[in-house]
Amino acid sequence: MTLRQLAALDYASRAPQLQRSLRVASIEALLVTSLTNIRWLTGFTGSSAWLLVTHDEMLLVTDGRYGDQASAQLNDAGVHAGVGIGQTKAAQIAHVAQAFGSRTVLGFEGAHISYAEHASLSSKLEASWTPTEGLVETHRRTKDQGELDRMARAGAIADAALAATLPLLAHEPTEVELRDALEAAMRQLGAEAPSFDTIIAAGANATMPHHRPDQTRIIEGMTVVIDFGALFDGYHSDMTRTFTMGDPTPMQDEVFQVVLQAQCAGVAAVAAGASGRGIDDLCRAAIAGAGWGDWFTHGTGHGVGLQIHESPWLTQSFDDTLQVADVVTVEPGVYRRDFGGVRIEDMVVVATHGCEPLTKTPKDSPCLPLQPTN
Repeated sequence: MTLRQLAALDYASRAPQLQRSLRVASIEALLVTSLTNIRWLTGFTGSSAWLLVTHDEMLLVTDGRYGDQASAQLNDAGVHAGVGIGQTKAAQIAHVAQAFGSRTVLGFEGAHISYAEHASLSSKLEASWTPTEGLVETHRRTKDQGELDRMARAGAIADAALAATLPLLAHEPTEVELRDALEAAMRQLGAEAPSFDTIIAAGANATMPHHRPDQTRIIEGMTVVIDFGALFDGYHSDMTRTFTMGDPTPMQDEVFQVVLQAQCAGVAAVAAGASGRGIDDLCRAAIAGAGWGDWFTHGTGHGVGLQIHESPWLTQSFDDTLQVADVVTVEPGVYRRDFGGVRIEDMVVVATHGCEPLTKTPKDSPCLPLQPTN
């Protein structure tokens, strides 16, 4: 795996983007409660914080565990923000209230605050509490070069780990054994963790798109779906490959080719200006045209970044268009109880005319040799 220098993350441009959106929405301040959004805006990675963003300043509020960490991470990111430390929620709310001052309209992240937390905060901080949706995520979905570099590294780690692990299949491991080997290989190659709970689904287990690995032994004749990713410096990768243990049966080969052709068509359609629904329609039509449409039971893809699932979406409910530097997956699949399942997935970055893959493991043949090499 060839490593190249990573571009810096562009924290300096992020708060100004959000502050412009606040002005347009006539919101005087936004209380950010999503830790993912706080990390994107400030670089802070602690497990407890609020971030108050006004038109011209920010205040990060956390507890005493994270005082030094918050100051250091904001400094490293080059982010200009105050830090308020409160040992109790009441003390933390007091910091927010003081920074909010005489303003009247306070936005909050409707998707990232519980009813109880909202009730507690609003009873102690007098304001016109205004729910918002996706104010930070709208900006977060399109990646800067530093983010793309980290996602490319995560993809390269996953590719290399899978190449190192596949020979184990010749020894007919259990799903759990293969998962453990794959995750260990990713960590050895520099991943901080898997992107999500690795999916290893063999034989009949592959009818479940998100099957959890168990003690099923992966033996000759089975299809095995491997869906996994690497987490690198906070950023995720996501890739799925499907293999047959030995030569595929006619049905295994048919379904594999149907899914592969649909997935390749979907990848070819990814470009700035393409709609998420349109790409989903294309993949769905390809699979339905081959007679397998009733067994494609999920959306075609999703955005990836600091979260493994984020905007934009390649689904029937997403009519928005893709933008340059969005990162999405394309992952059609077919799942039928009397057969098993096939899914093929790549993560790609959207360009003006097309896209560039961030996962590059070969996908055009399902067949794995079953003769151990050692």
